[in-house]
Amino acid sequence: MRVQAFPHEPTGTLTYVVWDAGTADALVIDPVLDYDARAVDVSEDSLAPVIDFCRTRGLTVHWVLETHVHADHLSGQQGIKVALDAKSAISARICEVQRTFKDLLGLPENMPTDGSQWDRLLREGQGFSAGALTIEPIATPGHTPACTTLKIRDAVFTGDALFMPDFGTGRCDFPGGSASDLYDSIQKLYTLPGDTRVFVGHDYGPGGRDLAWETTIDASRTQNKSCPADRARADFVAWRTARDATLSPPALLFPSLTLNADAGRLPAPAENGRRYIRLPMGVFS
Repeated sequence: MRVQAFPHEPTGTLTYVVWDAGTADALVIDPVLDYDARAVDVSEDSLAPVIDFCRTRGLTVHWVLETHVHADHLSGQQGIKVALDAKSAISARICEVQRTFKDLLGLPENMPTDGSQWDRLLREGQGFSAGALTIEPIATPGHTPACTTLKIRDAVFTGDALFMPDFGTGRCDFPGGSASDLYDSIQKLYTLPGDTRVFVGHDYGPGGRDLAWETTIDASRTQNKSCPADRARADFVAWRTARDATLSPPALLFPSLTLNADAGRLPAPAENGRRYIRLPMGVFS
């Protein structure tokens, strides 16, 4: 199985194309739709290299998979679905996230909150095939309730649960987040074989090091700065809670959640033909 990463520098996000070299069966994980905050507009510039890569190599992309509802970038899943004739999937707990943010963001009354915007809702223990590839969802809540790690052969794609060892773990202060849940999720990942490849959802090059996106379960167990395997739950929860209290909200929080809670769809045009993203006031006051 081969993996190609596509870094998105503005948001530190990593999109992955995963494929079987023998059959050309493929998946796309966490694609990014570009958003210009000043112009309040989107583009598919970051999707183009992913689509070109898949087409050039003759890959059959069966699924575009989301590890969770992202709060720091807009999902490009709709562009991938259309361009590569793929289906989409996300955790079944997306329904909880949709209900939370539909009210908070004042999203349209007719927006479903049953996850029906995706073609498949992922549940741990319910693996499924994409040609020669098999996806085994592992529920890893904590950053959000709907975080799922995707196990594909000897690799896991951890989204915002587990980062490179020198960066640690995802934050847990969004609605529905839980440092205690994240601790349990990471301990679950640590039961995997030590040589399991770990592909992270973000990297920001802490300390000025070069961008990195691949580590192992063994390296994470022993070297993760936030949650090594021997760290006590209470210590991790206290540290994560204190750390999160110092963090600013993501710059693209509200545009991201507006689209991503609806599977990356743009808001429907208003009567005047324009699309609008609403910004709730005072949420972080």
